Amino acid sequence: MEGKRSWWIGRASNPVGDATRCRVGSTPIPFRHPFRRGARRVSSAMIIADHDFPDDLWLLVEHQVWARPEADNTVTVGITSLGIHLAGEIYMCRLKPVDTVLEQGRSIGVVELAKTIVSVKSAVSGTVLAINRDVEAMPELLRSDPYGAGWLARLRCGDWAADQANLQQPAHAVNATLEYVATTQRPDRWTDG
Repeated sequence: MEGKRSWWIGRASNPVGDATRCRVGSTPIPFRHPFRRGARRVSSAMIIADHDFPDDLWLLVEHQVWARPEADNTVTVGITSLGIHLAGEIYMCRLKPVDTVLEQGRSIGVVELAKTIVSVKSAVSGTVLAINRDVEAMPELLRSDPYGAGWLARLRCGDWAADQANLQQPAHAVNATLEYVATTQRPDRWTDG
């Protein structure tokens, strides 16, 4: 054999482009920052920083929580997919009991993370009508379906008009959400998936 050839020459898994990382036994993949700047629309949701925000939500961006007004004049609240991603692994969720009166931006419950317990804020003021017992039993629902089965509580809203002044719909929350990501993102929380 004349000269030395790199081991990958002639193989199907040649590194291409700016490949800087690879998975063992697979084609090398280029490094991709997990939060692309900007936003885009996919069907009935905004994609902001690689996380979806359905159009029917109202967001309290500084706490990464959402509110969805329902037809029966109640409001369902939960944590955004971005908020869950930034929190990391969630081991436990404990919510305030039914009939508790809440204020917007105050605690609706707590979640236990790998090294801390964090208070989850309510997107709206009101009285708790129902809590999601499934999330308390299986906190992984928060990550797998944050806008469906991962809802936290249903509230009878005290003053929707006053609360709405502090909330934003996803199409109007793009800049605030990107600013939130820029100020809270830490490299030790970057993931590739």
